[in-house]
Amino acid sequence: MSASPTTLLFVNPTTLVFSSRGPADTASVANAIAPELRAGDVVLLVGELGTGKTTFARAVAAALGVCETVTSPTFSVAQRYESGRVPIAHLDAYRLVDPDDEDFELTLDVIGEDAVALIEWPDALVDRLPRARLTITLEHRGADARLLAFETSDPRLLEPLRQLVDDSRT
Repeated sequence: MSASPTTLLFVNPTTLVFSSRGPADTASVANAIAPELRAGDVVLLVGELGTGKTTFARAVAAALGVCETVTSPTFSVAQRYESGRVPIAHLDAYRLVDPDDEDFELTLDVIGEDAVALIEWPDALVDRLPRARLTITLEHRGADARLLAFETSDPRLLEPLRQLVDDSRT
């Protein structure tokens, strides 16, 4: 596995964009950010089908010490993992359409303030979530290559990613 993704593009003080050559690079980025995540953090995973949202969530969970097998919550909508250093609420909001839907409210309850929330397909929930969050947009770039854009106003979450790139340049 490479030490870091191949390219960092610094877009502005709140955004970093990485080029990933494949799942191992995506996991290394997830491993860099995971130690900074704490209860109450909300991570939005945005991207088309097959861009690596669940791969990223799985790597974050492993880096946080989750022992269970982390799978896509597509059919269950939400799963919680309690075995790591902080609980993880992994959600797939793809099928949540109506904010008045009972499933919608139950999904918000699963997030709670005691867990790191990893939310795939967050569009239906985004208006009901705290503004302080990390948004990760994943895009196809051919074969296994991906573009990963990280946006947040919290420097605590961007600094380990900058460090990952700095380490790879030395």
